[in-house]
Amino acid sequence: MIGYVMLGTNDVARAGAFYDAVLGSVGIGRLAEFERGPAYGMAWDKPLLAVCGPYDGQPATAGNGTMIAIVVDSRAKVDVAHGKAMALGAVDEGAPGVRGPDGANAFYGGYFRDPDGNKLCVFFMGPA
Repeated sequence: MIGYVMLGTNDVARAGAFYDAVLGSVGIGRLAEFERGPAYGMAWDKPLLAVCGPYDGQPATAGNGTMIAIVVDSRAKVDVAHGKAMALGAVDEGAPGVRGPDGANAFYGGYFRDPDGNKLCVFFMGPA
C-alpha cells in the first residue's frame, strides 16, 4: 500500500547521520542517494523512508499529528533503535513498551522525535 514516505529536513547531513545510526542499528540501510537526501529501506520492493530537503526550497517543518512507524522483527530491535535515537539527541515521545493487551498480537513500540521534530515509532507486533 505505501511505497515511500518522505520526511523533511533543514540539514541533510545531520539527518543522514541520525538515520544511518538509528536505522542501521536494526539492519536498515541506505538504498539510494538523491540530490535532496538519502532513502532507506530493506529492499526496493518494500516501502522506503526518504529524508530530504523540501522540493519548494522553503524550510522543513514537522507535521503536527503526523507520525511514521517503522516495523522491525523483534522487541529487542525496538529497544535498540529507540535507545540509539535517544543517544543521538532525539526527544523521547514514549519509551518502548506494550500498548494494549500483551499476547499473540501485542503491539510493542517506542516513540521519538528526530532532530527536525519529525515523530517516529519503531514497533514490533507479536508475543514477547
